Amino acid sequence: MALPHEIGCCAAYCGTCRELAASKCPGCKAGYDTGQRDLAKARCKMKVCCIKRLGTALTCADCPDYLHCDTIQGFYSKEGYKYKKYHESAEFIRSRGHASFLQIARQWKGPYGRLP
Repeated sequence: MALPHEIGCCAAYCGTCRELAASKCPGCKAGYDTGQRDLAKARCKMKVCCIKRLGTALTCADCPDYLHCDTIQGFYSKEGYKYKKYHESAEFIRSRGHASFLQIARQWKGPYGRLP
């Protein structure tokens, strides 16, 4: 299973984030399972839904309602290249799993990259 801080709820790869590495950003999942952070104060409705339903070790790609979720599908349908890439990452995770995704993503220089 993926480490909670390596893959965001939206399927972004957080392992290359300088802010996270420098402890300037806690990531989208850290601290919610321990009570250090209050999920009720989170602004990202995708994160709130994902963590409430699946906990901090999974992503929206793991949700049984993924295909019909207005929150996640709305996010992926936004204009912009990064949303398309996060959607590709989620689909990859759904078909091949976290371990396969991380094996590839750990070679990227940013939150998304090329997938086979």
